[in-house]
Order: sequence, then structure tokens, then C-alpha cells
Amino acid sequence: MTDDVATRTPPTRTERLDELPFTRRHGRLLVGSGLGWALDALDVGLLSFVIAQLAVVWSSDKGALAFVASAGFAGMAIGAAVGGSLSDRLGRKTVFALTLLVYGLATGVSALSWSVGALLVLRFVVGLGLGAELPVASTLVSEFSPRRIRGRVVVLLEAFWAVGSIAAALVGWLVVPTSDDGWRWALLIGALPALYAVFVRLRMPESVRFLESRGRHDEAERTVRLFEQAAGVPVPSPAPGASPAATGAAAPAPAAAPALAPAPAPASAATDAPDATRSPDAPRASVGSLLGGGLRRRTVAIWLVWFATNFSYYGAFVWLPTLLVEAGFPLVKSFEYTVLITLAQLPGYAASAWLVERWGRRGTLATFLLGSAVAATAFGVGAVSGSAAQIVVSGMFLSFFNLGAWGALYAVTPELYPTRLRGTGAGWAAGVGRIASIAAPLTVPPLLVLGGTPVLFAVFGGVFVVAAAAALALPELRGTRLAE
Repeated sequence: MTDDVATRTPPTRTERLDELPFTRRHGRLLVGSGLGWALDALDVGLLSFVIAQLAVVWSSDKGALAFVASAGFAGMAIGAAVGGSLSDRLGRKTVFALTLLVYGLATGVSALSWSVGALLVLRFVVGLGLGAELPVASTLVSEFSPRRIRGRVVVLLEAFWAVGSIAAALVGWLVVPTSDDGWRWALLIGALPALYAVFVRLRMPESVRFLESRGRHDEAERTVRLFEQAAGVPVPSPAPGASPAATGAAAPAPAAAPALAPAPAPASAATDAPDATRSPDAPRASVGSLLGGGLRRRTVAIWLVWFATNFSYYGAFVWLPTLLVEAGFPLVKSFEYTVLITLAQLPGYAASAWLVERWGRRGTLATFLLGSAVAATAFGVGAVSGSAAQIVVSGMFLSFFNLGAWGALYAVTPELYPTRLRGTGAGWAAGVGRIASIAAPLTVPPLLVLGGTPVLFAVFGGVFVVAAAAALALPELRGTRLAE
């Protein structure tokens, strides 16, 4: 019995993290990342109100304003791919803070725009920071979350998008209509992330899995111990992979055995083996790695889901206030309806957060995408009838299902890849999705000319169905450990 205890393989750091309960330290990480996420949503949401006012104040046509929206999404496509790759090289926290600073400052400067062309260029820079932040934040939170509720925690992170969207709707409703320069004041409010970036950089922990992959074992051990202390879990003695002096913990009693290095995992657990022995000089992650070996099928499927979901979401919501104005509602009233529609995002996220751990990621994602398809079709019909009640109710269902789908999508994406590819995989998936978000605003004006709002939202509904089909091709990873 004594020999069995002595030879038992100690848990790895990532296994120790996986089995912890949710603590206040987890909560601080979630809120810290979530506030950055909410500020991102604030920036994206404000754009729809800015476009609606500029169409009146600057007498700009829809085609020119569509390019303003698409320029931001072009920056997001590049930022997502580059930011994800950088997070695998420089660290999740570092890239997270840098991206917040870039897009926050660029948003503030864009408030000084004097023409559509100037606004277009600045929105591209905003997009570079905005696109990089989202996949990096979801990767960081996913890597710290307890295994049994990891999906739920990531959906709750995504729910901060609803907080930012509601804030954008309120700013758009209360600030933008106050004067012809209301859109400028709205963009200045969107510059708040520049201040928040300083707090993020100083207070948030770096991913333990990233630290181990770079050979920074002492830092990884200190971080794990902080989370264990928050949970009231006794610190292992001896602790795997680090001496007490290196970690800053109290030394064990003299009779205790010396600190042990992590033992190799059994061959049967190769996919869960720690990446602690990976050299900092190991081959870098690349997009080619995402399409090689056993990852090709899941990569293609997740890229298709991201592409289709982005196309329908941004095509609909960027133009929503403008479409309501064209349906015959005054500018202020259209902004008021947008606020009501946006409020439905919160229960959508709540339902998704519960279901991803009950139904699983794949079933939840596909169900919410199909619900989005039905709601989009109903919204198009309501716009023709001119019924305010039908427009608002169908719009609220579209918000409910669409944003619930986003929550499940962000939960499943980081789980698809091992640690050395996780940031790259999440970043490229988001980057491919941003290609659709570039195209979506540009397709709205010609589709409106072709068949009006019903045809436009029927197209969005069909694209949601394609996304649902692709979601069913993903593996179900509920309750599994993140691959190392």
C-alpha cells in the first residue's frame, strides 16, 4: 500500500486546474475578460447607429457606408488570424491587453473623422485590435475553467457581448440623436477600452498551459497554487515540476520527499499529456497545422460555421436601425426598437450556458442556429407588414437564438485544438468568419434592391441553416479535458 502511494503519478498542473471548483479567482478572470468583451460589443454596436445617422447628416448613400462597416470587418479578419497566432507565441494576456489598447485608441480618433474615407481607414485600424481580442480572450478563459463547467463559463464570457450590445443600444438611443455630432460623442465613449487595457495587463494571469509550453514552469506553478489557495485546496507536497523555493510556497516538513518532476503520462492518455516538456524552440504553430492530420475535418467544419454565422449576424444587425428607418419608423423610434431587440440577447446566452453542459456543444449550437433561421424569416415578413409588434418580437427571437448560438460557438472552438495550436485555431476560425462579415454589409444594399427586406432575411435564414448543418459535423467534447 505504501509503495503504491509512493509511486503514484502526481497530477499535472493542468489536471489540478481542471478539477478545481469555480472560485472567486475564476470569477475575477471571467469578469476581467468579459468587460473587455463588452467594450468590444459596445464598439461594434455603436457602428450601426453611426451609420444610421451619417446616412442623414452626411447624406451618404448605403454603398459608401457599407464600405465603412466592411473596412472594420476586414481589419477584424486580419486581427483575428494574427492575434491568435501571436497569442501562441507571446502569451494570451499580453496580446489581449495590446489589442484592447489598439482598438480603443483608434475608436477615439475615429470620432474626429471628417469624411467617409477617413472614417473607413480608421475603422480598419479599429478592426485590427477588435478582431484579435475575441479569440484570445475565449482561449484564456477556456484554459483556466474547471473541466466540468468549461463550456458554461465560456458562454458566460460571451454573454458579456450582450452587456456591451445593450450599452451600445442605449448610447445610440440617448446620445446619437441629440445633435448632428452625436455619433462623434458615441465613438468617444467607445474609446474606454484604452484605459481598461492597463488594468487588464497588470491584473490578469497568464495561461498555465501557455507557460508550460514555453518552459516557464515556475510561473505556471505559482499560478496554479494561487487558484488552489482560492479554492481552499491543500497545495500538493511535493508539487509537480517545481521546488518550494521557486514557487514562493512554504517549504515542506523536513521529512517530506524532495520535489518531483512531472511523470510521463501513460501512452493511452497521449491526447491529455502535459505539454510541459515542449521546448520554447519547438516548431511554431501555423495554419497548415490546422488542416493536417486528424484536425482537417473539424477545422473545415468550424470555419464554415464561423463564416455562415458571421454573414447572417453582421448582415442583419449592422443595418438593423437603418432598416427600421426605411420601414417607416422615425430615427429615434427605430433606435428604441433596437434597444428592445438587443435586450433579448441576455436570456439567449443564459439558455445556451445551461444547455451546453446538458445537451452538449454540438446539439446546442445546431439548435440555436436553426432557431435563428426561423426568426430571421419571420423578421423579413414582419418588415413587409409594417407591424411594430411583429418586427420587435421576431427581432427579439433573432437576438435570443443568434447570440445563444454565438455563446456555444465560442465554447466549442478552443476545445477543438491542442495547446500549441489553440490560439491559432481560434484566431483563424474567427478570421475566416470575418471574411463573411466583410461581405455581409456589402450584400445588403443589392439584396434590398432585388427583393426588399423579405428576400434579405430569407437569405440570412438559409445561411443559418448551412451553419447548423456544419455544426453537426463537429465532435462533441463536453466534459473532456483540453488536449495538450
